[in-house]
Amino acid sequence: MDPQAVAAIATLDDDVRRALFTCVRDAPGPVTREAAAEAVGISRKLAAFHLDKLVAAGLLDARTEAVGDRRVGRTPKVYEPSRRHLQVSLPQREHGLLADVLITALGAPEAAAARKAAIQAARDRGEREGAAVRERVRPGRLGVERATRLASDLLDEHGFEPVRTEGEDLLRLRNCPFHPLVESSPELVCGLNHAYLCGMLHGLGADTALDAVLAPAPGQCCVAFRRRETD
Repeated sequence: MDPQAVAAIATLDDDVRRALFTCVRDAPGPVTREAAAEAVGISRKLAAFHLDKLVAAGLLDARTEAVGDRRVGRTPKVYEPSRRHLQVSLPQREHGLLADVLITALGAPEAAAARKAAIQAARDRGEREGAAVRERVRPGRLGVERATRLASDLLDEHGFEPVRTEGEDLLRLRNCPFHPLVESSPELVCGLNHAYLCGMLHGLGADTALDAVLAPAPGQCCVAFRRRETD
């Protein structure tokens, strides 16, 4: 067990710190002390104290950055989520080890048939999960707005941290739940992820309104959701 991970997670056993962590984690960009304090409803001084505790625990990163058209005074400190991966399991489990072994095996040249089966299995899994939500919610025919909202809710349950954006991408996924594996085999893992999310849209009945497309971006999931083009 990683003692630093245990200590970091213990840091969140405080309502104010947890609220500040969530505020920074959910924000579309770096957050100042003032903005975090206002969002949580505490003083700037108290926010600064707890935010720096979160930085010391490795849960947030901090730096100084000019905000807006500010030209005088000290450059404010801003906070953003750390890219450090923390995991605690009691007793210890090594799911990642088995996943890495399987990903390595699937990447072998002679494993083409197995890769194809894995892609189909990922799509089928996503479709089952989407269909289960559709059966529970019974939304009828989905337009773009309702499809985006339903997809966002399901993605959030699986840790993708979906955010609405302006422009071509209706949804970007700020977190890749499979990040450690992507580093070892990006083409295969991103392909499995894309198949899973395409299946999820189909199961939801949302693929008449949305497309899941491969659109890698630094620090984010490789998939984005866009409005489906119609003839």
